[in-house]
This record gives sequence, structure tokens and C-alpha cells, in this order.
Amino acid sequence: MIRPLLLSLVLLSTTPNTHAAPALPDFGSYPVYHGPDLGLTWRGPQATLRVWAPTAQALHLRLYKEGIGGQPTADYAMTKAEDGTWTYALPAGSTGFYTVQATIAGAKMAEVADPYAHAVGINGLRGAVLNPAAVSPPGWAEDLRPALKQTTDAVIGEMHMRDLSMHPQSGITRKGKYLGVAQLGTRGPENVTTGLEHLVELGLTHVHLLPTNDFASIDEAAPARTNRYNWGYDPLHYSVPEGSYSTNAANPSTRISEFKQMVENLHGQGLRVVLDVVYNHTADAKRSNFEQLVPGYYYRHNPDGTLSNATACGNEVASERPMVRKLIVESVAYWAREYHADGFRFDLMGVLDIETMRAIRVALDQQDHSILMYGEGWTAGPSPLPEASRAVKANMPKLDRIAAFGDELRDGVKGHYARQTEPGFASGQPGLEESVKFGIVGATRHPQLDYNKVNYSKAPWANSPAQAINYVACHDDMVLWDKLAVSNPNASEAQRLKMDLLSNTIVFTSQGLPFLPVGDEFLRTKGRAHNSYNLPDSVNQLDWARKAKYRPVYEFYRQLIALRRAHPAFRLPTAELVQRHLEFFPNTHPGTIAYQLKDNAGGDAWQNIVVIFNGNTSADSVALPRGTYTVVLRGDQINQEGFDVLEVMSGVQVPGSSAMILIRQ
Repeated sequence: MIRPLLLSLVLLSTTPNTHAAPALPDFGSYPVYHGPDLGLTWRGPQATLRVWAPTAQALHLRLYKEGIGGQPTADYAMTKAEDGTWTYALPAGSTGFYTVQATIAGAKMAEVADPYAHAVGINGLRGAVLNPAAVSPPGWAEDLRPALKQTTDAVIGEMHMRDLSMHPQSGITRKGKYLGVAQLGTRGPENVTTGLEHLVELGLTHVHLLPTNDFASIDEAAPARTNRYNWGYDPLHYSVPEGSYSTNAANPSTRISEFKQMVENLHGQGLRVVLDVVYNHTADAKRSNFEQLVPGYYYRHNPDGTLSNATACGNEVASERPMVRKLIVESVAYWAREYHADGFRFDLMGVLDIETMRAIRVALDQQDHSILMYGEGWTAGPSPLPEASRAVKANMPKLDRIAAFGDELRDGVKGHYARQTEPGFASGQPGLEESVKFGIVGATRHPQLDYNKVNYSKAPWANSPAQAINYVACHDDMVLWDKLAVSNPNASEAQRLKMDLLSNTIVFTSQGLPFLPVGDEFLRTKGRAHNSYNLPDSVNQLDWARKAKYRPVYEFYRQLIALRRAHPAFRLPTAELVQRHLEFFPNTHPGTIAYQLKDNAGGDAWQNIVVIFNGNTSADSVALPRGTYTVVLRGDQINQEGFDVLEVMSGVQVPGSSAMILIRQ
């Protein structure tokens, strides 16, 4: 699956050039700067700017009082320095905003903020003369990451900044803002917990935020009532928080301090923060600071000189070039260091090269080995970068401690992501058992799987379960409840509810890292929209009344997550342990899967855990070894203490479209 194409972004001008371009320069001959001081660096009140522009004949630094409009208050010629860089030491105490303008081949380029900008004015038009390290909320120096013993302990919930708070009944006052996510004590219809406390109550360990870096599609200068909605997959500045989520986009310090306040409050509630990062393209290649400072270098091109487009967004970033790799690695490390980010989800990770992803892992490990890295192990189109060099699923064995999304399980459980009317295993579609089992073992090698019958990958791609993100829905495509409605038009709500619970019971009992778009736990709907990236809040916002309406559904999800977190058998850290302890029962009927986690897997207090999934719409009998079993999950009921004891002689009857978990001591 690929992210739906963002074809109508307001600032995107990406119509492919059909005319042959002149021969590209030899980018490999460009000098490489290895220093740590690109962008603005600070020594007390003294700021120095260093910009890499090796083909420039001159570079001018201009200061402005405001982030938009007005005339420059100063104009400085920067000094040519080593390895293609230009520098200028600003007068001590300088404030305001700045741009740089290159002269290349005799032509004056556009004024832009430099690629290493860490603070900007409104709409990112100018950099800000501001040290982000000096802008922090109270207690920031003492902020610590919540504990994470091992990667497979993670339970990830994905959300968009606005969606959590925008509903009129959310109880959140700072709607659509960083401070809205940070707000505690909010309640919705029938006094249900909302917002941040809902995320804690649900049992998540990680909150995955859709892009929060400065993006192009929202006019930060417009009043809130006229703001358009966008997911934010159209990056403008890689290392600056988005201004529309702050209470004052014109003040560069506000977005910084409020972003940190959000992270601090999430950490204070035991939640880690994952940032969705988009280093694979920019919103507008032609007008970007990349192109205005070093034409051609930051992007890949086709043989005819036109921009290549593996992102389906008009351009793709050339991460394999040394100075592009340096920018990406240092940007990710900056978010972890300056904003205490605990993880990163890489949009269209397959567009990035393997060496860059490895370098990011090394840089993050220098701060904290527990910082997560995962992404989409595919591209959205052909790329000049050879397949062997891409960070795609097939190359995950080369990407130690980096994870990828498992679309095999996703489409196996719910049906094909793009063929909306096609059902999956959980709604009675036959022939998908091996695809689901592929996800159950966390995309690792298991002797009982027939990989030739798996829907996509015909071989395991994960070295360990920690490399596999298990999910049935995300922000892309239809949410689970809508997909089940479209693919099962004749099913009643009660029948679809059973399919929904079965789908995510599979996810949360599988080996790997479970992933849930926030709201699915109370049957979120987007009115069957399959690509809501620019649809209004009325479509995208979380309707907290559904949590009240479907309270038993929410309670099931909460207990399901608690079950996983209480039992290490469901989150084994290595492929060897999965092979040793997870055993599929043979001779199950089509549409059913049964396996056991045996011999106190992972040190679990439960000796033998039997897990059964019946995807058929009618009941089925599943053969089990003779013995005494305690039922802890059946359909929509969970009780870790057990609510039934069964004396099994030959098998158990499992209702249609449901799961059953039993313990045999």
C-alpha cells in the first residue's frame, strides 16, 4: 500500500517538465562539509550563520524586523569558507528574521530561509534569529522519556493534531493546537474521558503524531476559521514545528515552547512521542530553499533531466548524496535532542536509501537506544535509486532495529486496501490464512508457514518481530469501520462489530509492534472517505459521542491492550523465541487459524496460551489437545482471571467472526 497521492496541495507546483533539460552537473564532485555548525549556531548572544552553497558566486544575508513584509534592516555579504560553505557572524544581540540569497551563474536566486533553519516566521518565509534551546517551558530540563524495556513492548496509537480536539464536545479548549493535546482533565458526552487522558486510559505506550514539522499547505496567517485541513505531508522546513498548531504562528518562540509543553505533558503521563517525518520530498521543488541554494543537488532526476517522482508528489529527495544525507540525519537527531522525541515514522521510507537510514539509527543510538524507527517499506512510483539500495521491506534484514509496516497482515485481515469492496479474513474471505499467519509471526521466518501463499511477500523480511508493525488501518485509506461497511454491505451492525473486534484481536495478539489509529477503539468513521488528507474537520475529527455510544467496544479494546501488556508471550523479542514457542495447530478448516504460545513463552505466567481465530461467518469446531482450559477471551468478552473452564476432549466450538483465547496449565 502507498499513501494516497497528495495531488492538490495549495503550494505544490509539480507538473512534470516534458521538455528535455540540460545535462545535470556532476554532483559527486561537489565538496562535502563535515562540520556540525550548518545553519545558525550560538555562543551566548552571538549567532553565526553557515550555509552550504558550493556553486554560488555570492551569498547575501538579509535581516528583517518581521517574519513577512517590510524592507531589510541590514544586508551582509557572507564570506566564502571551506568545503562549499559561506559564513557570517551576526552582530551580538541581533534579533528578528533573516533570509539568504545566492547568486549562481550570474543570476540572483530567490530569498529563502536556509535548509538548517530551526526557527522561522509565519509561513516559513524567513528564518528567525532565535536560539530554540533558550525557549523551553518550566521543568523542561528535567523531562525524561518514559521507560521502555524492549521494543516489542510498544503499543502505538496514531493521531492527527487537530482530530483529537476539534469536536465541539471534546471538552478541550485549545482546539487544534499543541496545547490541546497537552490538556488534562477533559471530558466529553456522558462524562467520557477525552484527549490526552483518553490516550493514557486506553493503554498506549507511544503516541504517533502525523507530521508536525513546518508544512506548506496551511496558511498560518489566516484566522483559524478559514484554515484548511491537511495531514501535512508537504514539508517546507524539516526541523521546525508547524505554526498552525501553535497559538501564535507569527511568534517563532511560541511554536517551539508549546511543542515542548505538549511533549512534556505526554511524557508526564507515561506516553512516548513518535514524530511522523517526511524526508522523501518537499512541497515545491522549484521554489524550495534546496533549489535556490544548490540547484539540482537535493533531488533525483530522470535521464532526461526532469525530476523523478517515486513519491507521487512531484519530486523525490536524493538522500544518497552526502550533504542531503547529512541534513536528514542531523534533522532527525535534532528532533530527538531538542524536542525529546522518542520515535520516528518515516513516510515512504522506501524512497530513502539504506545507508541514510543506518546513519540515522547510529545517530539516535548516541542519544538513546530505545528511540523507535519505523516506516513505510515501499515507494509510490519508480525511482532512479536502485532497488537494492532502497529502505524497502525486502531490504529490512539490512536495517537493524528499524521496523516496517506489514501490509500482508493488514490486507489479509480486512481485505485489499484499494479494492474497497473486497472483504478479508475477518469478514469471511477464504484463502488469506497464510497472509494473516505471516503477520502473527511478525514477518519473521517460521517453519510452519507456506510463504508461497502469502499475498505480497513470498519470503520473511524481518530479522526479529521488533521490525514488524502490525496494523489493519491507519490515516491512509478507509478507517476499519468504514472498510467493513463497504466490503460487507449486507451485514448488520452487530455482525460488522464482531468483524471489527476480530480484526484488532489479531493485531494485538500477534508478534511485533501493534499499531492503532486513535478512534478505531470506538468505531471511528469518516463517512467512508478513503483519502481525507484535505477534507474538513467534520470528516476527520474524533467524535467523542461514539465513545459513549460504543462504550462496551471501547472497554474491549482497553482490556485487549491490557492483556497484551500483561503477558510477554504476545511480545517476544526475537525470531528464535517465536520459532520455539509459537506453534500453529495443523488441520484447521479454511477460514480458521489456531496456534499456541507454549512453555511459558517469554517468561509468561501462563504456561500454554491457545489462540483461535474464526474468520468464517458461521461457527466452526477447532481441534485441540485433550485437557482442561480456562477461557480468557471469547468474542467481545475479556477476563484475564478467566470466565469459563472447559474440559476439552477433542475440540472447541468457536462462534463465527470471532476470536477465542484459552489457557492450558
